[in-house]
Amino acid sequence: MVGDGRPSWAIRRIELSLKGKSLIEPLNFTVAEMDELFQVAEGIIAAPREYIEVCKGYLLATLFYEPSTRTRFSFEAAMLRLGGQVIGFSEPGSSSVSKGESIADTIRTIECYADIAAMRHPKEGAVTVAANSASIPVINAGDGGHHHPTQTLTDLLTIKLKKGSINNITIGLCGDLKFGRTVHSLITALLRYQGIRFVLISPEELRLPGFVREELKSKAADSIETQNLTEVMPNLDILYMTRVQKERFFNEEDYVKLKDRYILDGAKLATAKPDLMIMHPLPRDNEISVEVDRDPRAMYFPQAKNGMYIRMALIMALLGVSK
Repeated sequence: MVGDGRPSWAIRRIELSLKGKSLIEPLNFTVAEMDELFQVAEGIIAAPREYIEVCKGYLLATLFYEPSTRTRFSFEAAMLRLGGQVIGFSEPGSSSVSKGESIADTIRTIECYADIAAMRHPKEGAVTVAANSASIPVINAGDGGHHHPTQTLTDLLTIKLKKGSINNITIGLCGDLKFGRTVHSLITALLRYQGIRFVLISPEELRLPGFVREELKSKAADSIETQNLTEVMPNLDILYMTRVQKERFFNEEDYVKLKDRYILDGAKLATAKPDLMIMHPLPRDNEISVEVDRDPRAMYFPQAKNGMYIRMALIMALLGVSK
């Protein structure tokens, strides 16, 4: 038996199913595989010191072509807490990319040194190119406005820990739904669960992009669109706030017009359910008032910590190691 009471074959099963794979988008893993990852993460949360040497001798490369705090640090902390080591860069100017090196050449060089890689890139599809060129597992740490699957694993784990189940929830997604890759990935993943109702809250200019709207339509998802957060607040089990992303705008004037459209504060929460979960992938700008941090329903900092635990489970699974 393992430390959290599960038989050792439960961990071995996920090692065998995911070992050597890459993670580019949420649908790369089945619901069963994700559930097994959550079980491993819960085991780590329960007994973290039992995992401090499982990746000893392994090396993670973090290739971040875009700024990041939580995602990069949580990947690095995850590998270090598993006993492994980390190499990489936090901005492309410090790599041979500044000399014109291609993504394919970069990853083929990195795999000479590292056992697994996590990559963030501003261009959609760049991580797919890397994964297709690599012989080591490559994890998408965010590619432009496309997907952010490890944030999705973080979000789903947080919901499961707090609600006990990912099924039968009404989730409000608020803010920048057009460029928010965390929203795109989360919707894609939630479409595979039962009884999910989506409430899409955004200005007209920041509505969901066409490829996500088509996913909702093809699955006949229960969803509504609105621009009024206050009106739908009483119905929500989860409120997932997002930042209006300045870096995705070509026009400063358009960004300024939209950036403070939704600001969550105590007054807006007056009609919310007592067990509402307030989530945010972070960083935040002005869309959640600091007064909300004291509200026990605020889950965004525990959510960030869960990101480290699920990435620990993911690294273990892709490398095929166990405690």
